[in-house]
Amino acid sequence: MAAQFGRRLYKGAATTAVAALAVAALSASQAPGVTVDGQGRTTAADAQPSPEATTSGDGGATGNSPYYTDLPPLNSPSPAPTAGTPVAQGSAEAGIPATVLDAYKKAEASLREAKPGCNLPWQLLAAIGKVESGQARGGRVDANGTTLSPILGPQLDGNGFALIQDTDNGRYDGNSSYDQAVGPMQFIPSTWAWAGRDGNGDGVKDPNNVYDAALAAGHYLCRNGWDLSRQSDLHSAILSYNHSQDYLNTVLSWLEYYRKGTHEIPDGTGTVPSGRSDDHAGPSPTPPATPPSTGSPSPTPPKSDEPGTPSSPSPTPTDTVDHLADAGTAKLTAMAGDTFAKKISTKAETKAGKAVGKVRVRFTITGDTDATFTGGERVATASTDSTGVAVAPALRAGEKTGGFTVRATVVGRSVPGLDYTATVTERAADTLARTSDTALTCTPGGEFADQVEVKATYKGAVAGKVAATATLIKSADDATENDKGPYFKDAAGKTVRTLTGLRTDANGLLKLPKLYADDTTGTFLLRVTTAGGATLTVELTVAAAETSPSPSTSPSPSASPSSSASPSSSASADPTASASPSA
Repeated sequence: MAAQFGRRLYKGAATTAVAALAVAALSASQAPGVTVDGQGRTTAADAQPSPEATTSGDGGATGNSPYYTDLPPLNSPSPAPTAGTPVAQGSAEAGIPATVLDAYKKAEASLREAKPGCNLPWQLLAAIGKVESGQARGGRVDANGTTLSPILGPQLDGNGFALIQDTDNGRYDGNSSYDQAVGPMQFIPSTWAWAGRDGNGDGVKDPNNVYDAALAAGHYLCRNGWDLSRQSDLHSAILSYNHSQDYLNTVLSWLEYYRKGTHEIPDGTGTVPSGRSDDHAGPSPTPPATPPSTGSPSPTPPKSDEPGTPSSPSPTPTDTVDHLADAGTAKLTAMAGDTFAKKISTKAETKAGKAVGKVRVRFTITGDTDATFTGGERVATASTDSTGVAVAPALRAGEKTGGFTVRATVVGRSVPGLDYTATVTERAADTLARTSDTALTCTPGGEFADQVEVKATYKGAVAGKVAATATLIKSADDATENDKGPYFKDAAGKTVRTLTGLRTDANGLLKLPKLYADDTTGTFLLRVTTAGGATLTVELTVAAAETSPSPSTSPSPSASPSSSASPSSSASADPTASASPSA
């Protein structure tokens, strides 16, 4: 849950003495660069929203819904309380329900493999889970990790909160008028639509399931190439989840607390926070001080911009956007596995065609494709610059060929989206060459000693995973399959003279199976072709083995009449004697 716009309340220490203790204790325990204020909240000099946070958050994963403001205890937790001893406050707060803790750790393991450069600690998920839902309301989940009852934030109807009209027809939040944050990690439906993940392998992406929600939160925090071991990236990621300085401070406090130690407790026995950012039971905001009077005390009518007088808010840049226009995006085409050379550029304009800066534009990949933006996500957000242009991150083609669409929309305003068509073509090669210049020869009925190996390149670079075909053809001018001469064998040992479904390896190499010869002698041709038009014709020769010269007719002094016929002369008499046994 996230802070109420402009009127965020924070529950801190109740007295000056307690506040002083909080400052001393937390200051001694924070990581480098992190300090605390007079209320015991962590602060940081660089903990301001970075450009990435403000342009990528889309109002946060939660839609800036309310959140729990309770701070961790001052005493550091023990990794696990000793059995039979009273549980201190620190130990109780450090306990995380078993299923919830398991979900966090599984999400960390998954991200360690999927995005190792992100360095996501599970304690960060635990800190956000604590602030968002009190660890799924103390671990009230079933054995599969699904909450026993819905966890919903208030409806985002613009009344003290953001205005987000319904985007899921009530599917997740049961509200067909406005969106509400849903589940243990408090995703709003419009964010879940693209950030949702299946964390427990049941084939369903459910924001009410702690395994699904934790994995989705991990991927959300790891987008944009953020490295969470870097303080600036960590702050940007947290602020993108909920764009509030107080929210950042609270999450950082719990993150450091959980890093000092935690332990597993039974599901349903966790403590649930009490303070919320939308709790108006606390002290009211201090009204603006009245400047001292310098003239007569006669009252004057309040101006329209003074407190207590309704006034129309100034329109934001987003409010002025009438439409999106293409900003010179070139044709989007790339081979499978390659990065698209051009990026999508979109311009936000007013009705009069004037450029609008500082507007967030969301780019969403749709269609049957495995293409992604840099970082592996299918959704990215960028802000328009002073010329009104937002540039999407680079697109990277997957292995699926064909067309797909990237839709650009304005975040926070309902204007028609702008679609861009992109095409992924199959991997191709433009050159083929043998890796050896050894002559390929064979005797009739035998087998070729060397296998044909070729290397494929495209524009001078290795062409890996390129589809290829090998055919024994009739002649250089007739590419139809030959019905005699060399041949391959299939798995059953039958004669095959065309091989399909071949593919070069990662190094662009393709090694063909062994070749065999029938009894026909002569010169034959093998043609290898690839996607992209690369062609190589290889010459194969089938000829009888050369015979040894006939022995001298001069009788050897030691020769006897019965042994005058040498083995070589027998071979000369029988041309088939040198054929391979497989003939």
